[in-house]
Amino acid sequence: MASLALLLLVDALAGTRLQERALAMDMTDPVSYVYGFATIALLLPVVLLVRRWVGPRPVGLLSSVAGRLRRGWLGRALAVALVVHLVSFAVQLAVVDPLLGTPLTAPRLVPGAAVFLAAAVLLVPLQSAAEEYVFRGVLMQAIGSWLRHPGFAVLLPVPLFVLGHDYDLWGQLDIAVFAVTCGWITWRTGGLEAAIALHVANNCLLTVLVAVGWSDPNATEGSPAALAASVLTMAVATLLLVRQADRLGVERRRPVPAAPASPGASTRPDAAEASRRPA
Repeated sequence: MASLALLLLVDALAGTRLQERALAMDMTDPVSYVYGFATIALLLPVVLLVRRWVGPRPVGLLSSVAGRLRRGWLGRALAVALVVHLVSFAVQLAVVDPLLGTPLTAPRLVPGAAVFLAAAVLLVPLQSAAEEYVFRGVLMQAIGSWLRHPGFAVLLPVPLFVLGHDYDLWGQLDIAVFAVTCGWITWRTGGLEAAIALHVANNCLLTVLVAVGWSDPNATEGSPAALAASVLTMAVATLLLVRQADRLGVERRRPVPAAPASPGASTRPDAAEASRRPA
């Protein structure tokens, strides 16, 4: 892998042991954290290049029905997702966790906090987008081309996404809720932007919490309370994102190009054509 090769080069030049730290996969170590997320982020250019080379459709259609990543909609969706997740995390840290016996402690910068904070801004968004392009882009579109009902495209990639996260049963159910939400909202809004926004907001804020000692990146245990919080968070985020998409007129289906008029055909619509115009 390119990231491992880079670490080997740095080790050789500087006499460090970054490779050992990275492969230990102790996510409280910023080297392991960055290595793990960078490895996933590298999937993004790979997916886009492979799609450009082998098709079957223009690479832009991997992002949305508009044939491109709709940056304006992505920005709006990210703002909504960040607000919802901020409120959700605040309630969980300040209210739910103390009720369950885990009082909120004062924030403290962990060793390597600056690296975690930089990763939250520079690396984690790429990692989140890469996962969405793989699971809600390539896999959903491939399944959708074989099985026409959207339910198959939304649900069939979920087990693979869940297996890629090493959690207990409650944690896996939490991940499954997230995956179903991202899949459904991708279908509902005609593109990856809303799912990317949800993924970026969740992972970036969690990385910030790691930097201030409020989250353990090595934790693998979930709980019924955390699952309930996740379901509620996803439900609220989905409702707000769908309303925002409808308000902005975000395209849900690929526009069908108009057929060229035949020579000599009248450009004046007849009564039947006029009756099919949008109200």
